[in-house]
Amino acid sequence: MDEYRQTAPDSASLPASARLSINHCNLPPVILGSLTFQHYPAPLYLDGVKELHAALFSNLQQIEDAAERAENFQDYMRSGFLLDNPDEAGLPDRPGKQNRRRADYLRILRGWLFDADGKEAAVLKGWVESRFGLLPRNHQGPVGDINSTTYQHYLAARTQGLYNTNALESQLDLLYTYCQYEVRRQFPAQTHLTLYRGINRIDEHEVLHQPARHIYILVLNNINSFTGNRERADEFGDYILEAKIPLSKLVYLPGLLPGRLSGEDEYLVIGGVYEVALKPF
Repeated sequence: MDEYRQTAPDSASLPASARLSINHCNLPPVILGSLTFQHYPAPLYLDGVKELHAALFSNLQQIEDAAERAENFQDYMRSGFLLDNPDEAGLPDRPGKQNRRRADYLRILRGWLFDADGKEAAVLKGWVESRFGLLPRNHQGPVGDINSTTYQHYLAARTQGLYNTNALESQLDLLYTYCQYEVRRQFPAQTHLTLYRGINRIDEHEVLHQPARHIYILVLNNINSFTGNRERADEFGDYILEAKIPLSKLVYLPGLLPGRLSGEDEYLVIGGVYEVALKPF
């Protein structure tokens, strides 16, 4: 990190308007959302998730092949949340567009990849808000504070996305915890990945500080798409944000669930304050 970091102070804090005072994580929002956390990350644990599903992780520890672990995880999700049998979970069958009983963690991921401002994306942003205490900064436009009209519209979309679903946020809890388990197994000696994001204008972001010509300290949305492929980032804007992303802020990485989201090179990254380099093509 030393060769990447510039003169920006580690004290650049997450603004109060971008966070809640509490969350369901081992670190408070003001810490996990800070610039200091980006530079010196620590593991993040959602309250009680790994303990509740201890049998799953004990079983995964015995499996050497990552693809086999992924299949084991998906089998556990299907059985644990009755994903193939929504009737047994007590969900009524309501024909038509409002039938959400088969919405699951995979549909949320696909929805995000299709439209980062859609209903599924609102559920994902709401899950980050609830679990990590980071408020969304953008959903169909800048969100503003919790009293803004855009925040109320986001809340409505989040509520619609969760309605008549089966413990959807608990499914996302376990997805994140499994992702973190795999990250620790696949990158045991690393703390960060260098990832890229295509943008059109830096002023579309919430810039806190510019310590050097091409270096910015900014507040990212509470969840974001990045790619590990610089050329792929070129397709999504006139400039590229390059960032050192803490592994503990990954919700999903390519290949985590082989065959489920094929063709996508997206990493889902929890937001907060980040130091980034702005690079032209």
